[in-house]
Amino acid sequence: MSGKPTFYITTPIYYVNDNPHIGHAYTTLACDVMARFMRLDGHDVMFLTGTDEHGQKVEKAAEEAGVDPLTFCDKVSESFRILARDWNFSIDDFIRTTEPRHVTSVQALWRKLVENGEIYLDHYEGWYAVRDEAFYAEDELTAGPDGQKLAPSGAPVEWVKEPSYFFRLSAWQDRLLELYDSQPDFILPDTRRNEVRSFVAGGLRDLSISRTSFSWGIPVPDDPDHIMYVWIDALTNYITAAGYPDEEGAEFKRWWPALHMMGKDIMRFHAVYWPAFLMAAGIEVPKRIYAHGWWTSEGQKISKSVGNVIVPSEIVARYGLDQVRYTLMREVAFGNDGDFSHRGAAQRCNHDLANDYGNLAQRVLSMIAKNCDGQVPAHGDFTTADHGLMDKAYGLLAVSREHLSVQAFHQMLQAIWEVIGDANRYVDDQAPWALKKTDPDRMATVLYVLAEAIRVLATLTQPVMPESSGKMLDQLAIGDDQRAFDSLNAEQALKPGTALPKPQGVFPRYQEEEVEAS
Repeated sequence: MSGKPTFYITTPIYYVNDNPHIGHAYTTLACDVMARFMRLDGHDVMFLTGTDEHGQKVEKAAEEAGVDPLTFCDKVSESFRILARDWNFSIDDFIRTTEPRHVTSVQALWRKLVENGEIYLDHYEGWYAVRDEAFYAEDELTAGPDGQKLAPSGAPVEWVKEPSYFFRLSAWQDRLLELYDSQPDFILPDTRRNEVRSFVAGGLRDLSISRTSFSWGIPVPDDPDHIMYVWIDALTNYITAAGYPDEEGAEFKRWWPALHMMGKDIMRFHAVYWPAFLMAAGIEVPKRIYAHGWWTSEGQKISKSVGNVIVPSEIVARYGLDQVRYTLMREVAFGNDGDFSHRGAAQRCNHDLANDYGNLAQRVLSMIAKNCDGQVPAHGDFTTADHGLMDKAYGLLAVSREHLSVQAFHQMLQAIWEVIGDANRYVDDQAPWALKKTDPDRMATVLYVLAEAIRVLATLTQPVMPESSGKMLDQLAIGDDQRAFDSLNAEQALKPGTALPKPQGVFPRYQEEEVEAS
């Protein structure tokens, strides 16, 4: 045990019926930024992702592919590991629901719920969407163009009647409402919290949590004819990875509860069913459930038939990894829906990164290399303008913590870019190129102030752009042991006389012609 505060963050586990897309990358990126930030801010972090591998959809997809379900899952699950590697996600654990540790955990949770009188056997009759692995009430359905009934997600539904075990969800309605009211930030953003609260206040029915019409899943303890409903199976992954069912073990006490991040389409399962399961089993509820919005592409809903699917590997190849990471975190207020456009991405690459941030670092470090013997310059007394820039830079850590405490990634980046803008204006106002002739000592002080501001900026942008920020810190000769946030103060400022390597550009410009031709 390190003695550090702990922080546990999870993506949803991704369903293996398709290859990774921009939505998967976006959710995992947000978690990665949080995980990296918290590590740099002195926390012990566990960052979990993985794959959800059971259910009727997987069974059907494997059959169509002519392979057994586990072989099918092995292949698709690996594609999510590749996404994590290619996007430089700093995951600590990758869980699969087909792992023995998970089977043990889910069956233990089931037994606990049975022991507490929360599960009973009956039969289910109603509308079921195979694609969503979810049941829907008649008043939730709409009619498709061919008259077929559709779920709110657009998935077709079919009438199902079969024996089923039920979880007494209706008994938890008041306690869920009490949870939402007593912890207003349990669900974020507020729009999602209001949606969930309204849904629960409208009345809850007991939840079907087993099926007998397919076999690819975790058997119900003592009744193997029943396979566990995918959501009690899938959701339990979060406590499996934390060490459940050993609730008294050091690992479980160390990590649980977690912050869960997901797309808004699976909000209900996480914000209603999951806390109800946990409370019914006597387990602490998550710290927070955060549901972000969906992406469109060039103003259109993303669709294979339209041909506008955003392939994660393709946009990284086009713009660069850190450029894409920055664009996705900056372009949209996190929690809202967003549109990915190639012109918008190019503007972020060229305006924000190449012009504002990259050019600031490049011209300051180039002036130091040329005029200060390639060393951190010695400084004289600081002026009001000098203190103004450095104080605002040092103040960014507190501002960033405040924004990320509610997962406001875009606001953190806006605050950082305000200081980048201040630094660029400071360069123009102070004109160190002119001071070289009139007051070289003042020039050295100005360049020192700028280099120190860049050190702070590069340190704080590490969670979003780890590779690029690392290159900037390399050019300031900052050691690996000096890159955490506890270095962001005047006491650990740059040391005059430190030799600096030859400066190199970090953010190349993206060629606009390619955007116009696309």
